[in-house]
Amino acid sequence: MSAMTLARRRRFRPGKIALDVMGIVVALIWAFPVYWMVLSALTPNARLRQVPPTFLPTNTTLVNFKRAITDPGFLPALRMSLMITLLTVAVVLIFAFLAALAISRFRFRGRKSFILAILMIQMLPAEGLFIAQYKMLSTLGESAPVIGLNSVLGVTILYSAAVIPFTMWMLRGFVAGVPIELEEAAMVDGLSRTKAFLRITFPLLAPGLVASGVYAFLQAWNEFTVALVALPAGSAHTLPLWLREFLNASANRGLDWAQVMAASTIIAVPVVIFFLLVQGRMTSGLVSGAVKG
Repeated sequence: MSAMTLARRRRFRPGKIALDVMGIVVALIWAFPVYWMVLSALTPNARLRQVPPTFLPTNTTLVNFKRAITDPGFLPALRMSLMITLLTVAVVLIFAFLAALAISRFRFRGRKSFILAILMIQMLPAEGLFIAQYKMLSTLGESAPVIGLNSVLGVTILYSAAVIPFTMWMLRGFVAGVPIELEEAAMVDGLSRTKAFLRITFPLLAPGLVASGVYAFLQAWNEFTVALVALPAGSAHTLPLWLREFLNASANRGLDWAQVMAASTIIAVPVVIFFLLVQGRMTSGLVSGAVKG
């Protein structure tokens, strides 16, 4: 038997083909809900209710998107979601990055206790903090309404406090993966510690910051329960809260699933766009954070 024949048999192993087929099936199952959401958003409601359902785009329309966008509560909710999300990402990256540098580069008293406290915080259920969070914002709002209930800064504080611990732990792996000897070599060449960090270490940590930023963005953009507690006023809504009100309004006049799916698709679009913009950096960041260099 020639070497070429053996190579072909190894290349086309039945087990590998079965695993590839299984992977494709799992991917299709995972992607089908997203496909069905977008298809339903493009389908008239009367057509969507027909039995049996159609799984191919026919008689598509953009009317459902128009009705969702022109809803009076959409633009205020979009504005609030953008402000809260961008502020949360900025705050989380700054504080988590500085904390990750501190516990990775320096040895100080209480360091292990601090790391242990971070891990224990992650074990607390979010639902157990709702009453304390509500009381905290309510009390702060009496003296400073700008950081109280129904405020952008108030919700940003709660989101940041929830996201920073895990983000800090994630960035700690990236910082630990960059040898400190690189900074020391740059300092030997005449650079100060700050310049050595900014010119040598910080560019190597950029993929990790992007990956952490994506995580913070997703957590803040899609969060529902904390916003429900911190934004009790009907005039202050993020997009997930607006979607609930939109669903209730649709149910009162006869549930229009096509419009609900269009509203859901609109909420998902910024996440998809953001992910596509940072996909390359995020992929390299996740890979580099998986090993210690």
